Amino acid sequence: MGLIDNINKLFDHRIRLGIMSILMVNEYIDFNGLKELLKVTDGNLASHTKTLEKAEYVKIEKSFIGKKPNTRYTITPLGRQAFQKHINALELIIKQHE
Repeated sequence: MGLIDNINKLFDHRIRLGIMSILMVNEYIDFNGLKELLKVTDGNLASHTKTLEKAEYVKIEKSFIGKKPNTRYTITPLGRQAFQKHINALELIIKQHE
């Protein structure tokens, strides 16, 4: 098993990489916050967050604040572990080629 085996294909898209990076350093973030930080369309963001939710890396909570719907995202323990493993693998690959 080589270093490349720890690279997670789910994180090879820049938007999913961005979502996970943001969630690693924030307890949670809402839809509009993610959209603003990543500069993506509603549909694009919804699609990528669904993919991460399906993998059980991200938890999506929908609620209402007053009469406005609010969607909030948090990283799951599994997601945190998978992303950390991915980052560690990238760091090792970089160090080997310095």
